[in-house]
Amino acid sequence: MSRVFNFSAGPSALPEQVLSKAASELVEYRNAGMSVMEMSHRSGDFDEIINRAETLLRELMGIPKNYHVLFLQGGASSQFAMVPLNLFKTHKSADFIHTGEWTRRAIAEAKKYGTANIIASSEDKNFSYIPKPEKSSFSKNVDYFHICTNNTIEGTRYTSIPDTGDIPLIADMSSNILSEAMDVAGYALIFAGAQKNIGPAGLTIVIIRDDLVGHAMEITPTMLNYKTHSDNKSLYNTPPTFGVYMAMLVFEWIKDLGGTAAMQKINEKKASLLYDFLDESKIFKGTAAREDRSIMNIPYTTDSSDLNEKFLKEASKNGMVNLRGHRSVGGMRASIYNPMPVEGVEKLVSFMKKFETDNS
Repeated sequence: MSRVFNFSAGPSALPEQVLSKAASELVEYRNAGMSVMEMSHRSGDFDEIINRAETLLRELMGIPKNYHVLFLQGGASSQFAMVPLNLFKTHKSADFIHTGEWTRRAIAEAKKYGTANIIASSEDKNFSYIPKPEKSSFSKNVDYFHICTNNTIEGTRYTSIPDTGDIPLIADMSSNILSEAMDVAGYALIFAGAQKNIGPAGLTIVIIRDDLVGHAMEITPTMLNYKTHSDNKSLYNTPPTFGVYMAMLVFEWIKDLGGTAAMQKINEKKASLLYDFLDESKIFKGTAAREDRSIMNIPYTTDSSDLNEKFLKEASKNGMVNLRGHRSVGGMRASIYNPMPVEGVEKLVSFMKKFETDNS
C-alpha cells in the first residue's frame, strides 16, 4: 500500500526521509548494539543525541545563549499549568489574548493559581481572527503576557507579535514552531508539543529565558518546576528518549533543506496554492479572516453539510486523509505542516477543482 497524504492536525505527518532514517536505525542505533528505545538516557550515546538535538534547534531558531532549551513530557497542555506555577512571581496575574481553544485551556489553568486577564478576544466571531488590542489596554501589574501564535482549530496566526515591553511574552507555538524564521529574543518563553513540526507525540519543547527560572511557587511539584529540568539538562528523570532522537532527525532534515528561512518559503508556497484556489472557488470558502490566515492549518467549508461529507469520503478514497474540520468550526481543515510536501497540496487543489466541476 502506498503512503497517503496525511492532512491531520496532529499527530501529523513526518518527513519520509526521517522515517526511513529512523527505520534503518530502529533495531540498532549506529554502533550502540541496541535501539535508541533501549539505551540508558545517561549513556554516552544518548548524551550525544540530546546534545545534538539542542545544538541543532539553537542553530535553526537562533536561540540566544541566555535561554535554556528543555526536552520535557506532558504535551503543551502541561505548560498551561507550568507557566503560571513558575512565573506567578510577584503579582500572580497574567494578560491573555483569547484566540481559541488553546488559550481557553491556558486561561482556565492560570485561574487556579492567580488572575487571568482577558484583554482581547475573538470569540465574538468564533475565533476567526486575531484581535489587535491597543497597548494602552495591557495590564501593568502582571507577571506575563500569553498568546498562542498559531491556532490549529481556527486556522489563524499572528503576523506580528504584541509589544509587551518589560512584561515577559509567553508563546504557545505548538503548531507553527520551525515553520518560519523568527526572533526568539522577542519572547521570554516558548513552548511547543512535538507532534506537529518536530516529531511524534510525547515530547515537549520549552525555550525559556534564564531569568525566569528559579521563581516557582512553593506549591509547585518537583516535576513541574523549570529549575528541576534546567539544572539537570532535561535528564532529571527519563526523558522521552525516542522522541528526542526523532526530533534530532527532523532538525537535521530542516537544516539540510536550508533552515527555517527555506522552510518558510516552502510553507508559504503551499498555503498560497490552497488559499488562491479558495478565494476563486464557487463552492469552497475559507473560514479565517484573510489578514490572519495560518500557513499551517487551513479550515474551509461548503454551504452544505452533505457536500462536505461527500468531499471527505471522496478525498479519502483518493489518498488524502484526515481532512475533517474540528467540530467547533465544521467543514474541512488541511493541516500542511513542514513535512507536508508541495505535491500533497497540489494534489488536494487538483482534486478540489475536479470536485467543484462535478458538483456545481
